[in-house]
Amino acid sequence: MKMEELKGKSFDELSKMLLDMRKEQFNLRFQHSGGQLENVSQLRKVRRDIARVKTMKQQKQAEEAA
Repeated sequence: MKMEELKGKSFDELSKMLLDMRKEQFNLRFQHSGGQLENVSQLRKVRRDIARVKTMKQQKQAEEAA
C-alpha cells in the first residue's frame, strides 16, 4: 500500500482499514507460530502497512486540529 492511496481516504475509512490490518496481523502471527505460514515476509508487509495507516491518521488528526 502506498501513501498516495491513503491520502484520499477519510479518517473513518483509515480506522476501519487499521482494524482489518490488525486482524490480519493476528491471523498471520497465529499461522507463523503454528508453522503454517509459507510466506513470512507477509508479516513485515502488514506491519509496515499498519504503520503507514497510523501515520496518515495522525496527519489527518493534526490537520483537523489546526
